[in-house]
Amino acid sequence: MESWVSDIEFERLSPVGRAVAKLLINPLANYAPAGLLKTLLRYGKSELAAANWADPGGWRSMVLAYDGRPRLLADRILVGGAAIPMGLRNRKRLGARLIARLIDEADAEPVHVLCLGAGPGHVIIDASTQANRECYATLVDLNPDAFDYGRKLAGEAGVGDKVRFVAADVRDIQNLLSRPPHVVKMLGICEYLDDEHITAIGEAVAAVMPPGAAVVLNSLSKAHGTDRFFRRVFGLHMIHRSAAQLQALLAPAGFGDFVSICEPLGVYEVVVGRRLAAGPARPPKG
Repeated sequence: MESWVSDIEFERLSPVGRAVAKLLINPLANYAPAGLLKTLLRYGKSELAAANWADPGGWRSMVLAYDGRPRLLADRILVGGAAIPMGLRNRKRLGARLIARLIDEADAEPVHVLCLGAGPGHVIIDASTQANRECYATLVDLNPDAFDYGRKLAGEAGVGDKVRFVAADVRDIQNLLSRPPHVVKMLGICEYLDDEHITAIGEAVAAVMPPGAAVVLNSLSKAHGTDRFFRRVFGLHMIHRSAAQLQALLAPAGFGDFVSICEPLGVYEVVVGRRLAAGPARPPKG
């Protein structure tokens, strides 16, 4: 799989940039009074801060991070050169490429992609445009707030007829599908879920996946160096796990043959696993 992503143009921090972040920017962000930082962000009319205060880690903040071209100075600093937003954009590129190649090698036509915690579906839309095989996607989220924006994105990308948005609990997935998924995307949700939720989701999707189908998810490390800032200032409480820890959570549900690829900043590692042959999947209802 490394060859699938070797030509991606990732964002990187120079050695000088890493040193400045470690010695100056991160300590200031992490240990300056939270009230002062929030006041400065309000004064600077930070859209990223406002989006996280309204919905920590929600889809609006993700859109701002993915875009990478904010209008205001405060957001240019937060989005343009900080490790988390840069890592998010790297994860988006890496995840979309891997899913596109998994679509191309799937033993089905058309290929069904299931996206959990979908938001507006940026990664799936990108993957659909990159894939060479015919595919369609079911995008599931508890909150349908992002769906209209996602439909707009899909239409602009020319894949509007290939995506279906569904408001539901991902643990109820067996009741929502008419065909089994050949690729399941779980990027961007595990850092907000406890172990029990991840285990339950793994069991739910394994029950409807055929042997050999792929699941794609990501770990999150503390390499970004600003966890204290995000918790105190944005109210963003993310759970840091290694790729090995995620694999251990999914293995009991029948997943294995894991491959992990880290983006260059070391913040996110994208993990691809396979539904093993043991224990045949139950057919979806509907």
